[in-house]
Amino acid sequence: MRRNKVFAAGAAALALGLSLTACGTTEDKKGSGGSGGDAACDLKLAFFGPETGDAAGLGKPIIQGAQLAIDQYNEEHSDCEVEFVKRDSQGSPDAAPALATDVAGDDSIIGVVGPAFSGESAAAGPIFAEVGVPTVSPSATNPALSENGWDTFHRALGNDATQGPAAARYIKDTLKASTVYVIDDASEYGAGLAGIVEEDLGDAVVGTDTIQQKQTDFSATVTKVTDAKPDAVFFGGYYAEATILIGQLRNGGWDGTFVVADGVKDPAFLDAGKAAEGTIITCPCIPDTDPAVAEFAKSYEAAFGEAPGTYAAEAYDAASIFLDGIGDGIDNREDMLKFVNDYDEKGITKQLKFDDKGEPADVHVYAYTVKDGAIVPEGEIK
Repeated sequence: MRRNKVFAAGAAALALGLSLTACGTTEDKKGSGGSGGDAACDLKLAFFGPETGDAAGLGKPIIQGAQLAIDQYNEEHSDCEVEFVKRDSQGSPDAAPALATDVAGDDSIIGVVGPAFSGESAAAGPIFAEVGVPTVSPSATNPALSENGWDTFHRALGNDATQGPAAARYIKDTLKASTVYVIDDASEYGAGLAGIVEEDLGDAVVGTDTIQQKQTDFSATVTKVTDAKPDAVFFGGYYAEATILIGQLRNGGWDGTFVVADGVKDPAFLDAGKAAEGTIITCPCIPDTDPAVAEFAKSYEAAFGEAPGTYAAEAYDAASIFLDGIGDGIDNREDMLKFVNDYDEKGITKQLKFDDKGEPADVHVYAYTVKDGAIVPEGEIK
């Protein structure tokens, strides 16, 4: 393992800035891009995703997860620190090309943690690929992203071709739902995921509908669902719309099981109150019941004063890959891209290794449920 992922247990030590063994000994270093294996200097890592706007709740833990990895690296390299810069897309595909062009033009940005969402990944991907900026997304799950031939694209989690079937299995095998209504938010992520779930559920689907992001009146959709009387509703989309949608469905008299995916796994969804109770959330994000993630959660909470949110640990892993390369002396994008493509090390969330399309070799999908006003892990969906 290039960076020792073992966290100290003492809260006092954590508060002072836990240090990880960042790069091993001098003898361990390969020096694949620098002189003699010494850490490269004057470099930046970029976050690309929502820092503000409606989706900021999903961006915050990604930013903080990456920040923690960088802060710990810098503790070990105080004379040669890595700078963390943020490119705030607000989760919008429309904003992505200009931001990607900005990143591409700054040669000191040697890697990108992100893009966070699928739509912005599709818009920014060609620009990153053209100039060779390696990216590792901790959260973009649309399967088509790895089919574009971008050598620069990687993701640190399973895509919706694994999450969608897992959600469908849970609906059929665990919920025993015989009828399901499928709704999406027309986004690249939401529509893609909902389509996979619909296909896998087959004849169990009694209706489909599409809403729009930033929509607040779902009365037409509520009428369609209550008329169909499904045992379950699957929604492909993000927490902003899901929070309102479930409230209106409950007010409309529907009492079945609401099933959503990782785009809804945010504390803001709990603002729906009683209406959110019993909601099932699927996510390719590992719960903090895992020992390694639990130790990560302690240091995260010490640093930021709150528990890690969705994809914080995956963002830590994504940043750590780049930091391993920088620690090995890599100081240019070409060598960093080769380093990432060849990477095969144990991370917090999984064995971090990519296939030739940038997909992770180690994929798991987990179920969570909203219980007593909290999002509680149920376990892996086998």
